[in-house]
Amino acid sequence: MIDVRRAGDRFTTEADGITTRHSFSFGTHYDPGNVGFAVLVAHNDELLAPRTGFAEHPHRDLEIVTWVLDGALRHEDSHGHTGVVHPGQVQRLSAGSGVRHTERADEARTRFVQMWLRPDDAGRPPSYAQRDVAADLADGDLVPVASGDPGVAAAVRVRTAGAVLSVARLTPGGSVELPDAPHVHVFVARGSVEVEQAGPLTDADALRLTDDGPRRATATSDAELLVWSMP
Repeated sequence: MIDVRRAGDRFTTEADGITTRHSFSFGTHYDPGNVGFAVLVAHNDELLAPRTGFAEHPHRDLEIVTWVLDGALRHEDSHGHTGVVHPGQVQRLSAGSGVRHTERADEARTRFVQMWLRPDDAGRPPSYAQRDVAADLADGDLVPVASGDPGVAAAVRVRTAGAVLSVARLTPGGSVELPDAPHVHVFVARGSVEVEQAGPLTDADALRLTDDGPRRATATSDAELLVWSMP
């Protein structure tokens, strides 16, 4: 199955200084036919005005992976973890048995994508990791940055077996082969690409592939892709 989801068709939530565009049902937005994809239960495209963000709030039994596109995102949580996440860095928060955290933009407007997955086991101790992968992306390859697959090395680990997030930064004409997995979710974080048999995708469009085999994505402008492969 090939399922193209256009940026303009997403649910949108507006708050003071915050615009969130949801790929799946979230909060007050509900579509029974769009509550997630495989183990991916949230995929939020966030835009924060300078020095705004999310006050302290709880999470439990989620694997939360964050990728910053512009600006800088400051994280603090109830287990003493702190960090400022910049473009080219991947952050993972395993909420486990329960954690409270805050997320705020620093001095610049900040755009980031936050993705939630179901973990394999409930109630495990919370943990946090943040790694810089910018140098790994320089060659235009599709690079695993977060992995729950023991056979796939990545900068951070997630507690969801078989799930892998890969990122590619492409220049025009550059291409990557998308993973051959039962479920593949492709998000065009910026720029535009052409995907075999799926056609053109532009900024914030998404593609869901189910049992569809590998396909090649070719950039038609400078582009950045976030690609989940999942069981």
